[in-house]
Amino acid sequence: MTRRELDHWARRPVPVLVGLLFPVMLLLMFGYLVGGGRGVTGDYVDYLVPGMLALTMAFGLEGTMVAVTQDLNKGVIDRFRAMPMADGAVLVGRAVADMLQSALGLAVLIAVGYGLGWRADGTPGAFLGAVGLLLLFRFAMLWIGIHLALVAGRPEMVSAVQILVWPVGFLSNAFATPDAMPGWLGTIVRYNPMSHTATAVRDLFGGPGGEPGHVRAAVLWPLALLAVFVPLAVRRFGRLSH
Repeated sequence: MTRRELDHWARRPVPVLVGLLFPVMLLLMFGYLVGGGRGVTGDYVDYLVPGMLALTMAFGLEGTMVAVTQDLNKGVIDRFRAMPMADGAVLVGRAVADMLQSALGLAVLIAVGYGLGWRADGTPGAFLGAVGLLLLFRFAMLWIGIHLALVAGRPEMVSAVQILVWPVGFLSNAFATPDAMPGWLGTIVRYNPMSHTATAVRDLFGGPGGEPGHVRAAVLWPLALLAVFVPLAVRRFGRLSH
């Protein structure tokens, strides 16, 4: 199933390239046009790049969401049903392909960050740990997106569902510290799972705004979300495809 998705990439490379370039555009926009980072001490780019890496892990889910609904509506599942295949195989194949693209997107964005002057000052182990936390957060967001796509049921409904990602992304500490926000808003931002990931990643990268205590939360939140949404998605897919 994963190889099938990679073959689709080769035939339709434009959506893949757009998915890689969109976060780069956001990073450049916030770094040069909007930059300033209220409440951030030190070089803003050292705060911004880890936040953008976390934000990127929450965005770009719509490609996988649309593909899942298209499989349901184009009769592809009927052909798979005749094969000795578990109900979750289609979803897992989609998820693995998405994670490969997400890892590539992280590499591109990290390279652009280095071009902007950002540096990861932590150890190599801490660097790999930060990348692992980012991909874990992506994996959790991905399964939430897959479940919501199955609930939506049709490709044209995915856009309406995908917009729910925006509050998660922008009500976070990706661009500014909660201390610089009104009290009620800062509280929401602090408890946002993406804020835990961004803060933990900043700490592992050795940049400003990092706090060691958030590493544990950055692991537990995605694991809790996966424990809920993976079974929900597989169960719903099984009901829809039979």
